[in-house]
Amino acid sequence: MRYLPLLILVVLLVGAAVWWRRESAARAERRLADARADAQRWYERLGGQVMNLHGDHPAVRQALVDAGERYNAAGSQLEQARSVEQYRLARETALEGLTYARAARVALGIDPGPELPPLAAAQGAGQLTRERQVNVQGQTFKAGPQPGRDTPYYYPGGRYQGRPVPAGWYSTPWWKTALGAGAGVLGGVLIADALFSPGFGDPGYGYEAGYQEGFGDGTGFGEQGGDFGGGGDFGGGDFGGGDFGGGDF
Repeated sequence: MRYLPLLILVVLLVGAAVWWRRESAARAERRLADARADAQRWYERLGGQVMNLHGDHPAVRQALVDAGERYNAAGSQLEQARSVEQYRLARETALEGLTYARAARVALGIDPGPELPPLAAAQGAGQLTRERQVNVQGQTFKAGPQPGRDTPYYYPGGRYQGRPVPAGWYSTPWWKTALGAGAGVLGGVLIADALFSPGFGDPGYGYEAGYQEGFGDGTGFGEQGGDFGGGGDFGGGDFGGGDFGGGDF
């Protein structure tokens, strides 16, 4: 009988361990189910937009092509997802597709609908609030806050080679390595510098002239106070109240 209390304690500890394991498994299953349902919800919403939106404007067509690509990618990710992280990735892809669908609605001149949750990749990138035009290696590149014949490519905001690229409409999808005006990664870096560095920002301002003024000291993009300090792209200028529209997306 003297071992009875010890036996009872052991039974209680074993029972508590079994309960804790089952409860942890149940919580993990609920998190997985919630993540799956959330991703599925945004995926289905994107599918409805892709099927119902149509237009002949180049900006509309391009935005819908990008939305359709994200729809297909999100569907594939959902089929293969087995973890919360994988379902969250599918959700992010679907949300990115919805930003393109929303851009298509803007280009169509109809109500873009309710705001979407912010994209993780676009955090801190901001958005364009005025038009920009630069010349890089003999080619003209344009960007602005609204779609147009010369700016049919929408970008939801993100980073290119470590540089923040604001949401907006662009003349060329230079952030895509394979499509970057035939210039590849290096060309994309030069275009990003030209569009978003303060010395290159004025409409019609050439890359070569801007290079001499902005890079003659060898500081490069974003390394010294010019681009990130007061009055530059990331301070009180383009990021604060100018092109980047208040900073964080």
